Amino acid sequence: MKSWKKLLAVGAACSSLFFAHAEAAYMLSDEVANPPAALQMATQIGVLKYENPALSSYMDKDAIVVLSFGTTFKDQRAKSIDATAQAIQAAHPNTKVVTAFTSHIVIKHIIENEGKCDYMTPEETLAQLKKEGYTRVALVSLSVIPAIEYKYDVALFHEYKTQFKKMTLGTPLMYWQGQEDQPDDVMEVMQSLHLPAYKKGTAILLMAHGTPDPSNAYYSVMQNKLREMRRNDVHVYTVEGWPRLEDFAGKLKMHKVEKIILMPLMMVAGDHANNDMAGDEEDSHKKILEGMGFKVETKLQGLGENKRIRNIFVERANEAWDALVK
Repeated sequence: MKSWKKLLAVGAACSSLFFAHAEAAYMLSDEVANPPAALQMATQIGVLKYENPALSSYMDKDAIVVLSFGTTFKDQRAKSIDATAQAIQAAHPNTKVVTAFTSHIVIKHIIENEGKCDYMTPEETLAQLKKEGYTRVALVSLSVIPAIEYKYDVALFHEYKTQFKKMTLGTPLMYWQGQEDQPDDVMEVMQSLHLPAYKKGTAILLMAHGTPDPSNAYYSVMQNKLREMRRNDVHVYTVEGWPRLEDFAGKLKMHKVEKIILMPLMMVAGDHANNDMAGDEEDSHKKILEGMGFKVETKLQGLGENKRIRNIFVERANEAWDALVK
């Protein structure tokens, strides 16, 4: 039975909580007296928001920080990351929008190979914004699922939130799954992919990154949504998580698949897509499948190149922004 009210056991005591749509989601009931900080933090899901009472008298000066892992592939920075940030900027024309790369290694490689890097780390970016007098900051994550990279964004939020009058953090591309009347982000994204039409004898393999984080389970949810869409020809696999390529290859042979289309399910078609998936080395996914007798076609397009996906990221930015300016 669906209800906005829930009872959750916390420690030895049972505390009554209710669900609040589109905000930090779970909020403690007034009946919970003096809740500890750990309990308050445990109930923060969805869009995160913090207001610093010590800075309430400061004037509002707003900025949006787009958080991305980044990529060393210059063309993909333009087609996927920059294009998404530009779409967010277009939705907020009078607000400063800046992109920060969470990967310090990517920044280092860009400097070494290109002579300079136009992107700072999130830590450097927030320090600069504070120096320039910005008091309210909305953080926007370009993470695909709430895995380790998104947890970095959450950690940044908690580390820097007290340095500003107000700070928010939006959710990644896929977060809600339709539970408790929340949106079904996973289905929306699956329906937004540029999937080739079904053709007998052809299978589509979507290569995701994968993670040791429990959020790896999102890939099973994606697969289930694809089945709901009657796309039994489409399979999600990962480079560094589960399921792996070998979990599908033999089964596809048994189902008389002759051709396989490989597509990245990542924000950018970077190193994993160009080398692990579509490379000419013997251990690339393309070569492994060709060695098994399949005809293989590769489509090198990051999620950020898809306008429908960019629009979803704009929605995520709008959610963080709305929580900031309320």
